[in-house]
Amino acid sequence: MHDSADACLTELTEIHQFVYRAIGDELLWCASMPSRLPADDGDIPIGRYGTSNVGRAKSIYRMGLSHRYGRRMQTISGIHYNFSLPGDVSNAAYFALIRNFRRHSWLLLYLFGASPAVCASFVEGRAHELERLSPDTFYLPHATSLRMGRLGYQSDAQSSLAVSYNNLESYAASLQEALTKPYPPYEEVGIRDGNEYRQLATSLLQIENEFYGTIRPKRVIRPGERPLHALRDRGVEYVEVRLMDLDPFQAAGITADTMRFLDMFLLHCFTHESPLDTPDELSAIVRNKQRVAARGREPGLTLLRAPGEATLHQWGSEILAECAPIAAGLDEATGGRAHRDVLARAVAALGNPDVTPSARVLAAMARDHGNSHVRFVLAQSRAHREAVLALPLSDETAERFLRLADESVQEQKRIEASDTLPFEAYRQLYLAPFRLSESKAN
Repeated sequence: MHDSADACLTELTEIHQFVYRAIGDELLWCASMPSRLPADDGDIPIGRYGTSNVGRAKSIYRMGLSHRYGRRMQTISGIHYNFSLPGDVSNAAYFALIRNFRRHSWLLLYLFGASPAVCASFVEGRAHELERLSPDTFYLPHATSLRMGRLGYQSDAQSSLAVSYNNLESYAASLQEALTKPYPPYEEVGIRDGNEYRQLATSLLQIENEFYGTIRPKRVIRPGERPLHALRDRGVEYVEVRLMDLDPFQAAGITADTMRFLDMFLLHCFTHESPLDTPDELSAIVRNKQRVAARGREPGLTLLRAPGEATLHQWGSEILAECAPIAAGLDEATGGRAHRDVLARAVAALGNPDVTPSARVLAAMARDHGNSHVRFVLAQSRAHREAVLALPLSDETAERFLRLADESVQEQKRIEASDTLPFEAYRQLYLAPFRLSESKAN
């Protein structure tokens, strides 16, 4: 946990320094959308987490994702930004923040989206509405974040979920049903094929993390505890923002100023009136996200805003104006004017789409890389590697990360050695609490 954006960025940079020193000539891919992918989806490897029951469950969960959505989706990456408020903040207050975030988070896609193009291999064999930019690249001319649009980590199956964020009870009930109710297409996939597991469960969601929200209420869980049980028992501890693209122009994937804007934006969501959501608004939220992801820089773009529509520029200007007192307050508390400066740049970007990351990505691709997404990201990744390796890393920091890595390996060995249950018994026991809860509810 960090109490400033600068401290967070420092640790992120140190992690990159340590990792680069450990992986030899390999690169860290610095964009949210992947490099060239194999033609056969089955040739994309799935993460493996050791031989323990909990490690096998992680791998089988990802195998389930591959059967449900394909392995290409697991090559997409982004930034998860965790945010908590000081003091004793109620569940109701956190859910009010979440409702406002969902209403207004399209603005983050416009300001920080950085995936307007994809490698042609990502969409090979798939229906899509993208335009060809070069032999190996597709794009949309006004896109901000294809990752967060129809081609990204989305699920047609989950479109049937109208999850309400009006309170913890309604949110938990929605997920409870998705975690327990069998879903016919996934029943056809089955749990096992002989001795090989295909997925953890045949319900709409295998586990809570399969629910693809742009923001999640979260709580640190205890060993073996389900996230939804932790929320129900002890309440919301923080929120996890999940829609931020990696910034390919930054070695750590994000800047301290972007974090400052997120803090300011989340405080705006927390402090402003937050009406209860409705089915109509939930639908409008999804459509606004898709419009801005695919067409955010389109001149005059309108968004759904009851009772009609509003232009992105008009609505965004209102939100940013409401952020001004928050920026001033944060600057007064921390000294300087960093928050007011980042807000001023956001206002300028709202009036000039050419300075947004998505526009800068397309400009750099055209200027230096023959409009190739892969060539652009590869060049950026190599430059970041050189820049990070040139930074000094103290012996104390390096030793601390080496110690943490060794402790992690030893903990994995301990967990693997202590397992006594056959995996199938472990799987059923892990899923059993939700089945019992469903039975009691009925």
